Amino acid sequence: MGLRIYNSLTNQIDEFVSIEDGKVSMYNCGPTVYDYFHIGNARTFLIADVVRRYLEYKGYQVKFVQNFTDIDDKIINRANEEGISASQLSSKYIDAYFEDSQKLGIRPADVHPKATDHIPEMIQLIERMIDKGIAYEVDGDIYYRIHKFLDYGKLSNRKSEDLLSGARVDIDKRKEDPRDFDLWKSVKPNEPSWSCPWGCGRPGWHIECSAMAIKHLGESIDIHAGGQDLQFPHHENEIAQSEVLTGKTFARYWIHTAFLRIGGNRMGKSEQNFIFVRDALKDYSAETIRHFLVSAHYRSPLDYNGTSLSDSDSAIRRLNNCLSRIRSYSEFAGSGIDIGNSEIDHATSAMLTDFGLAMDEDFNTALAMGEIYKMVGLVNRFLAQEKLIHADQVALGVAYQSLIEVCMVLGIYTELESTTNGDTRLVNQLMELVIDIRNDSRLRKDWVMADKVRDQLHEIGIELQDTPSGTNWKWEDN
Repeated sequence: MGLRIYNSLTNQIDEFVSIEDGKVSMYNCGPTVYDYFHIGNARTFLIADVVRRYLEYKGYQVKFVQNFTDIDDKIINRANEEGISASQLSSKYIDAYFEDSQKLGIRPADVHPKATDHIPEMIQLIERMIDKGIAYEVDGDIYYRIHKFLDYGKLSNRKSEDLLSGARVDIDKRKEDPRDFDLWKSVKPNEPSWSCPWGCGRPGWHIECSAMAIKHLGESIDIHAGGQDLQFPHHENEIAQSEVLTGKTFARYWIHTAFLRIGGNRMGKSEQNFIFVRDALKDYSAETIRHFLVSAHYRSPLDYNGTSLSDSDSAIRRLNNCLSRIRSYSEFAGSGIDIGNSEIDHATSAMLTDFGLAMDEDFNTALAMGEIYKMVGLVNRFLAQEKLIHADQVALGVAYQSLIEVCMVLGIYTELESTTNGDTRLVNQLMELVIDIRNDSRLRKDWVMADKVRDQLHEIGIELQDTPSGTNWKWEDN
């Protein structure tokens, strides 16, 4: 059995079959860049990152696109408040997005299109809808005729009479149908505008993603991802705009990430209960935050609180301690030595199999992490043995490489990635230097200095472990 995805379009878990064998096209709705992004936003971006990583782990060639909405009411209002242009404001927060997402180990997309760079494509789509009678113009505003698309509501499963509920629309008597949504907004004072056949103005929100997805991925894509809050009306409207023109399925699989909650309520800027990623990083490491965000299945709500973050911090320390203890054995992996009927070798194979099964079942990161920590526990028990034969060392080297491999899929061990903030790498490099200094002291039989280094490290919570293969270090358990 291969990869299975819960598809919001069918409301069931479907077997994943890509349009083109061995390749995946994936679009994720990115940030509206009028402010820094918060931990709730980060969950959506991070889940898309994990999906992409796992698809690549399975051997797919993935083209991943995540947009920037850089023209929007919120952007215009904030820019006017600050006395700067909308483009200046959006540029500032695009830079901030890359800075904060990099610290969380979120890899950049293959393409990060900006809405304002795709105005011609949007105008072209709107013109085609006007020509087909799907859209109409009123005083320079362009609206989409919802009744022209018979499948409208198929993603959100909303009946016709319920479609107004929750929609981001203002009741406008100029509309033929109050459900119709805007494709283009006529020019207004103190707003950016672009010229078009029906007068100056700017695009509506929904047409932006349709234009960018089609431009960079084609008329039909494999996976469209985003937050649960975007399912209606944004994603519903993307489908209506795209499919009415192409006659093709816009996206075959829709993945929606559940809300992050704080104090039992959804985290969001409208609720005024959010925590910016850059502020959270002042209190917790990037690996701890990332571990927390993938600790639950993406379709399950997740509560942001001190206990959960503390648990993730302890878990990350346990993982890193285990990996640091067996890192030196990695040099034996691939040596060709027969490791025989090794318990560690069997456990490694089982971990890789069970990790894959968990991720194949709708990207179940919670179960997948459980398999990782099961392996960590076994490795720690194995290392408690008094003496390891060479075959055991080889098996531990293979275990180390396999653990790194699966941890990198989840992004919870990012030391080897250039996209991280470098804190872990710096600590390891400094500890290697301290251990070298202590080893030199021991060679000179300067036991006073050697003990002083060990004792002072102990005072700051670092334990040195002298083994036949060298000295390892770990954070002491709390």
